[in-house]
Amino acid sequence: MEGKSAKGWLYLLPAILFLGVFLVYPLIDVFIYSFEEGYNSASQTFFGTGIYNYSYILHDPYFLQAVKNTFILVIVTVPLSTLIALGISYCLSSIKPLRELFQTVFFLPYVTNTLAVGLVFMILFRKTPYTDGLVNLLLGLFGVSPIDFIDGPYWAKMFVLCFYTIWVVLPFKILILTSALASVSEEYYNAAKIDGTRPFRIFRKITLPMISPMLFYLIITGFIGAFKAYSDAVALFGTNLNAAEMNTIVGYVYDMLYGDSGGYPSYASAAAIVLFAIVLTITCINLLISKKHVHYVG
Repeated sequence: MEGKSAKGWLYLLPAILFLGVFLVYPLIDVFIYSFEEGYNSASQTFFGTGIYNYSYILHDPYFLQAVKNTFILVIVTVPLSTLIALGISYCLSSIKPLRELFQTVFFLPYVTNTLAVGLVFMILFRKTPYTDGLVNLLLGLFGVSPIDFIDGPYWAKMFVLCFYTIWVVLPFKILILTSALASVSEEYYNAAKIDGTRPFRIFRKITLPMISPMLFYLIITGFIGAFKAYSDAVALFGTNLNAAEMNTIVGYVYDMLYGDSGGYPSYASAAAIVLFAIVLTITCINLLISKKHVHYVG
């Protein structure tokens, strides 16, 4: 048995080394930098240690705005995108002759460049001196005044960002959930129909428990992906996200390193650690919830 155990660890060694070099070590390094005040990456020097970097970012209005934007994005897009994907997948699973065709159509946006999709959304929603944009033209049919969704009020910009994010993540979720629904054995449904069970109860008592591992996977990865959002905002509002009030936590970290506010790796490290703590906390909460609500079929 000891020989088999050693052989197993030998197979795992490349993955362990890879994770150690590219994940664990950088995380420890960033954690150390976050306590080094006035760290200079060129000279590798700093003038003190403490929690000043954390105090600074937690009082920085740009960081607080980024946290607010990120949380709104997470709270709105993760549940909505999962529910919409579940509804579409459930409908697709009932159209068996053309299911593969519709799956391909819905998956196409996922393989499209994110920035390209963002530019299309910007054209659709932006109000210019020459045109109000296609979306405003459609809203005008219902008597709604033109709204500048890109350079206008905060709520309008956040609506576009959430809408865009949901659009981008939907294809992957639809693909996963359609496959999960297809894997549910027909025997369960046939037995329920023989007993005269209503369709909604079948969905709640059979379908949801059977696909709950995939739903949980999508929720966890959805939370992590939404917290790491940055390119979505850049695609819609440009690189000066602070001026647009649409920055995210990852965008704040990037700005502190390379943007107009660049040259402050200590602040960037502190912000990155705060983001890591938030994601870790929410992931742990989800894991605790999953113990009661996720059913694994052995």
